[in-house]
Amino acid sequence: MTADPHGRAAFRALHAGPAPLLLPNAWDVASALALVADGHPAVGTTSLGVAAAAGLPDATRAARAATAGLAGRLAGLPVPVTVDLEDGYSDDPAEVAALAAALPAAGVNLEDSTGGRLADPGRHADRVAAVTAVAPGLFVNARVDTYWLGERADLATTLARARRYVAAGADGVFVPGRLTAAEIAVLAAELPVPLNVLAGPDHPLPRLAELGARRVSTGSLLVRAALDAAVAVARRLRDGEPAPPATPYAEVDARTAALGA
Repeated sequence: MTADPHGRAAFRALHAGPAPLLLPNAWDVASALALVADGHPAVGTTSLGVAAAAGLPDATRAARAATAGLAGRLAGLPVPVTVDLEDGYSDDPAEVAALAAALPAAGVNLEDSTGGRLADPGRHADRVAAVTAVAPGLFVNARVDTYWLGERADLATTLARARRYVAAGADGVFVPGRLTAAEIAVLAAELPVPLNVLAGPDHPLPRLAELGARRVSTGSLLVRAALDAAVAVARRLRDGEPAPPATPYAEVDARTAALGA
């Protein structure tokens, strides 16, 4: 039996490569398998995608069971998986740690907001510390939601919160939101752990590499784009146009069968 069944060391090493880790975020087994088939070395989950697929609102702690269930189904992937745990689904650091430690995953994301508002950074640091204490080797990506929520969205506040999480044991810091090039550069230079940002229209991957980002997540972009694409195909058929090419049925089915073998 391998000493690292969830690829935690490999996942950590991906943050130190010559280029930033582009982390695509899946919302179900089929999307994760498609991303692996396209050659991505790691896959994350997206809380919005998982929640929406289950008919639940995001960032309300309603998708805990759906998220844990998907993590279990993705355990057989041949690449590391990191799981978006929203805020840990609890105010109790011990409950958050127990959930994270039980996941068959290489990493987790923990955001410092609840119900659309920033949480007390001390309380969030306690959650980070609890997870790192009981799950050594699990890559804990601490998310700072200042820019995402537009609440105290400045570098001083963001860095202060991020440094508390790093001191508590966070392995990386995720600052989602629409950041300027200068803001990304300062965050990357000032933080002693890999900086994670969202993929967006302003800064392509090569530019983010120049600015110092070490991980670039797609977040909910892929599931939203997939919905747009599905609707576009249905509209095309409704309008009398021929069906477009798509991944063959047998290929999708074979991927799923191989995962369960």
